[in-house]
Amino acid sequence: MQRDGKYIYCIIASEYDINLGLIGIGGRGDLVSTIGFEGLCMVVSNHPLSRFVVNPENMLAHQKVIEVVMREFRSVIPIRFGTIAATPDEIRNLLNRRYSEFMQLLKQFENKVELNVRGTWKNMGVIYKEIEKEHAELPKIRAEIEKLAGNEERNRKISEAGNLVAQALIEKKAEETEKILDAFRKSIFEYKHNKTAGDSVFMNTAFLVNSGREVEFDNIMADLGNRFEDRCDFVYTAPLPIFNFVDLKIFPEKWEM
Repeated sequence: MQRDGKYIYCIIASEYDINLGLIGIGGRGDLVSTIGFEGLCMVVSNHPLSRFVVNPENMLAHQKVIEVVMREFRSVIPIRFGTIAATPDEIRNLLNRRYSEFMQLLKQFENKVELNVRGTWKNMGVIYKEIEKEHAELPKIRAEIEKLAGNEERNRKISEAGNLVAQALIEKKAEETEKILDAFRKSIFEYKHNKTAGDSVFMNTAFLVNSGREVEFDNIMADLGNRFEDRCDFVYTAPLPIFNFVDLKIFPEKWEM
């Protein structure tokens, strides 16, 4: 018979136990509740110790539980996906050992949420024309390519042009993102750029903001949409756990130290 441990979602400050219902990770309908030590709690549910599946369903379930917690608590520190303790006592021991650290994090990020903004260029043809205009060497390289007959030299020049365009695209993404950031600077505490997928996505940025400022964020996004209507599309998320600003690692081998 497989043994259950305690899957950990996040840390909160609470003097009382909470019950969030049968929404635990893993699809078994496990109860999500808390294990606490002197007002400091970890939100947990039962989960097999010997079998943990990394898949989109579990990742989403992890996030959804934290979002439910965020509805009730003003400060929520997410724990890295896939963290499982063997027993409740291991969790209480950890809370005891790192009590000051966790309480400081809760205070630092009180009433903070994360909003993610993704910007996409509508017409890449326009962007590539701008790059060619901004880099005079590109037309020269293309002219040289047309004159070359040998495959080896021709391929080398094509590769050179491709590398130049790729680097120019990286620089252009950074420049465009900086323009967008200016609209947010007075409304955010911090931001973090994440990787972009594909040539057309120039911005993928997480913002740390005060909870309750969604209307202000809506207004900024509306203004950006109007300003860049012909050039860009923007998508942004509802308030999320602060995954991009807290990466709290708990190593199983250190539970009992």
